[in-house]
Amino acid sequence: MPFFKVKTKPSVTELLTNFFGESQSWRDEKNNLEPLVELIQLIRPLKIKNLQTVDLHELISFLKENQSCREDLSVYLKEILKNRKFNKIFSDAAILRDVDFIFEVKKRIFAKILPYQPQKDTLEYVLNQVFYLATDSFWVSKIPMNQLEELYNLLEFESMYENVEPNSTLSEVLIAMHLITQRISGRAMETDVIKMVPEFDDLESPFSAFEKELFLIEDEIRNSEKHYILSDDLSFAQLLVLHKHCEDFVEKAFRNSSKYGISLRVNQNLLKIKQQLERLKFLISLLKVENETDKQNNGIVMALQLIEFNCYKNNVRKFIAESIQLISYEITQHTAKTGEKYITEGRNEYFKMFWNALGGGFIVGILCIIKIFLSKIDTSIFGHAFLYSMNYAFGFITIYILGFTLATKQPAMTASALIKALEEGELKQGKKTEKYNAFAILFARVFRSQFIAFVGNVIMAFPVSLLGIWLIDYAFDYNIAATKWNKLITDISPIHSMAIFHAAIAGVFLFLSGIISGSVANRDKHNQVYFRIAEHPLLKKSIGKKRTLKLSALYEKKWAGIISNFWFGVFMGSTASVGLFLGLNLDIRHITFVSGNLALGIYGANYEVSDSMLFWGIFGIGVIGLVNFMVSFSLSLGLAFRSRAIPLFELRFVTASIWSHFKSKPFSFFFPTERKLKSGVVENYLQVEKDK
Repeated sequence: MPFFKVKTKPSVTELLTNFFGESQSWRDEKNNLEPLVELIQLIRPLKIKNLQTVDLHELISFLKENQSCREDLSVYLKEILKNRKFNKIFSDAAILRDVDFIFEVKKRIFAKILPYQPQKDTLEYVLNQVFYLATDSFWVSKIPMNQLEELYNLLEFESMYENVEPNSTLSEVLIAMHLITQRISGRAMETDVIKMVPEFDDLESPFSAFEKELFLIEDEIRNSEKHYILSDDLSFAQLLVLHKHCEDFVEKAFRNSSKYGISLRVNQNLLKIKQQLERLKFLISLLKVENETDKQNNGIVMALQLIEFNCYKNNVRKFIAESIQLISYEITQHTAKTGEKYITEGRNEYFKMFWNALGGGFIVGILCIIKIFLSKIDTSIFGHAFLYSMNYAFGFITIYILGFTLATKQPAMTASALIKALEEGELKQGKKTEKYNAFAILFARVFRSQFIAFVGNVIMAFPVSLLGIWLIDYAFDYNIAATKWNKLITDISPIHSMAIFHAAIAGVFLFLSGIISGSVANRDKHNQVYFRIAEHPLLKKSIGKKRTLKLSALYEKKWAGIISNFWFGVFMGSTASVGLFLGLNLDIRHITFVSGNLALGIYGANYEVSDSMLFWGIFGIGVIGLVNFMVSFSLSLGLAFRSRAIPLFELRFVTASIWSHFKSKPFSFFFPTERKLKSGVVENYLQVEKDK
């Protein structure tokens, strides 16, 4: 015989009989929400994934057969809901509370851990206690509408259009609408927001006009006997037109971001206005009634939305996704334009990339030698981090300014250009297969551009490093790599070190450098930095109008890249020091630098390197280059997909198309095989197909 009894979960029928049967124990409950909490707990599905429907047949059948329980349950629910304020759920829940992105994220995370509890006389308090899981709105939406209608009728809920007295349902809806409208009007008039839509400068604000029309409709609803409006009401039609004008204002501001740039704060302001307009659109729909069925349906839909808004009010993932989409779009738009020049089409561009890569390899070879000298300086961990960072940063800036190429620096840019091609293909072509084939052709060009950049960097960095260390040894009789040669070579090997992991870290930094470039360009555009430099009165007076214009053009063309390369250098130079400080094995491996380090290691060992070490060193260069490329390209491609709201499942079709193209034309992934055309990517594909 067991020492204890396992408490079994009661059925819906048993629970209702216990609380609302003859004993009417619900009247004795100190916490009057407990019966409702337990009822929802029984109805709530255990598994949400792949849920198709939530059946309330058992509950409905019991209520039909037990009149006294049904009447008691009806009285109980009406008492709970009586005079509960809920206008703040409509005006605040699931809408941005603050335009400070970081503050909003922190607040939502904290609210998830320790939820905010409103006053007990509000409906929000009831919803927080009953539907307290974030997934509750999902399964509630899976209840069939016909069952909800049956429950509504069985429990004899009153129509929301019966009166507009204070604290009544309709009054709360109207209050929420006015709260939202007044907030929108003020926010839309802020200077940074108005600046995004100069087209509206000479026009009346659509938000002010909407607010005036809403006041007229509210008067009509409050003073009429029916307390609702019909769809053919002219005031209602006018309200919808003005709401559309408000939406156009926001959409125009978002579209103008490519022209004027956009800051995160302005993006959050516009996003909040957009969310509030969407909320208003729903609330407006509640004011319209055509027949008695609409009264019932509007009440049910309103209840479902209240639950959904309350469940989503602390959603962090959705907030971040909505917030960063436009900013990431603008960043990737810049990187797409920049990335187009890194994609070679014809032989001339292909070999130009090779010569530029040789220049990049030459500078990297020198940087490798300088880093060996810097490592011998007796300084702190921070001192080495600073020295290494400046070595990398100024080296990368030099490569950029001279127009040379650093292998794997381009994937962060070219990924966005590929997505741009996918978008153009979707707009200009009807067949999806042709769109993906065009993408595959462009990917082949990206890959071969990277391949020739790898080749150029490696074959120049190796001899420059070797020549440099030999000249130093010849001039000063000092082999600078004599004590470090073993580490220099071993660190390249993918099986004797964490080279692959360190190469992945470098790939992340390559991705971040592309993000920095795009964000700096976007910020400067939004702040009109180029125009402000061009029209600076002191500059025009001191260096002349032409030179000022040239300075502005140079800043616009180069500054974002300079900042990007500077931070890339800081990331690369400080990683190992941060790892030492944290006690972690952190470092970076970049294909061009490891080829230079291999040369230094071989000379440091006086060429007495085992065949095994040499093999894994050479093999490691290829592996490191591939990991650099794949990590930075994958991260950039994922961001570009997200910024354009392209579903990730499309990657299946893209991958299949690339593989198909590789099987048919493998050499096109390494050498230019098709002739260059002047038209765009998609048109190129169509022309090639036509030439066949």
